[in-house]
Amino acid sequence: MPFFPTRRLRLTIVDGDRAALAALMDLPNYRPHNPAHAREAVAVLGDALEQARQDETRAARTLAAARDATQAAEWALHDAMLGVKVEVAAQYGNNSNELQALGLKKKSDRKRPSRRSGSAPSAD
Repeated sequence: MPFFPTRRLRLTIVDGDRAALAALMDLPNYRPHNPAHAREAVAVLGDALEQARQDETRAARTLAAARDATQAAEWALHDAMLGVKVEVAAQYGNNSNELQALGLKKKSDRKRPSRRSGSAPSAD
């Protein structure tokens, strides 16, 4: 009865199955009652596993390359926007609506420092 759980098998189990498949190919008198367990049928499954692993490796490399490209694009945009914010502050001033439109605070909106109320602790 086939059982296809959603979790991956441990690598030791898969490696053991592959070693058993290689040993099965060396058994000349193997004649199973179930045709699904024939050497040819099991060899096709082994080939399918190898192909799936190669496809997974290719997809992982493609994903890593796409992540690297996305990261480079994010940093390029971020660096450019930092420069844009400096340029807008220089062109329009630190208290302009244009600066606020970029997500920065106006200089007049910043909280001014205030003195602390109460007495300072005395050293006894």
